Amino acid sequence: MSINLQIRDLVYFIKVAELGHLGRASEALHISQSALSKCIDRLESAYDAELFERIGRGIRLTDAGQLLRDRSLQIERMLDETHRQTSSLGKGLAGTIRVGAAATTAEYLMPKACRLLQEQAPAVVLDLQIGMNDVLHDSLRKGLLDIVVGPLGTRDDDLVEQAIADDEVVVAAIANHPLAGQAFSIQALCDYRWILSSPSVATRQWLEGVFKRHGLPPLQVAIVTSSIAAVPNLIAETGLLSFVSRQYLQAGHHAHGLVELHNPATTLRRSLGVVRRTDGYLSPATRRFIEVLQQVNHS
Repeated sequence: MSINLQIRDLVYFIKVAELGHLGRASEALHISQSALSKCIDRLESAYDAELFERIGRGIRLTDAGQLLRDRSLQIERMLDETHRQTSSLGKGLAGTIRVGAAATTAEYLMPKACRLLQEQAPAVVLDLQIGMNDVLHDSLRKGLLDIVVGPLGTRDDDLVEQAIADDEVVVAAIANHPLAGQAFSIQALCDYRWILSSPSVATRQWLEGVFKRHGLPPLQVAIVTSSIAAVPNLIAETGLLSFVSRQYLQAGHHAHGLVELHNPATTLRRSLGVVRRTDGYLSPATRRFIEVLQQVNHS
């Protein structure tokens, strides 16, 4: 007996057992009584046991029939649950998404996206890793992440980018810094020391390239950190300069007394978005999350 035939016959068998009458069961199932009798015959032949015994004009389950009914109901519930879970996975309403997020997006984009995702698909689990962009991209290439949400511009054929939002990276300082609120030349920034990310990070490379193109000496780096979360406190305590997203400054770090030192030459305009592997599979849940990120940007 094929598995499809067996499942169908079990569904019919459950209805006969429920109603205790072939005629009423055939009407409820919209099949002929003859076809229903053949169904019972197939099951009795397959399990080598009588499933019903006659009582007057009706029928009742034998001990073997009661066992098969109980097990059939379990199967029916399991198939129903499997259908709902599979449908949820297919619609992106369940599953696990492994997301890497750069500090900027983790600060101002991810919280809203996570709230919307929970509202739309509460069964989805988000495995969120926050880190520097170069480290996250390496994990993405190795298949340890499904997507990375952060600055774009990888120039890597193994990765595909999808822009979601615009961003600007600017020079940040304490509010009472000598250059705060002043018009100044880029050369004036050479007189101060800096907190920067590692030399492999694209934003630092861009900033150092600006000074080099202007024929200026290398920046005086006092602290190198991989934690953007530590930067506001470090700036506030040390008075050093740093280079951070304007979104990050506007996300509440004015509480640390931080301000932007305005200068067009040191303002990096970039795109933020989703990065994935070129040949990588995106689950329905992951695709749904990308849609949620786009909703957050347009809200």
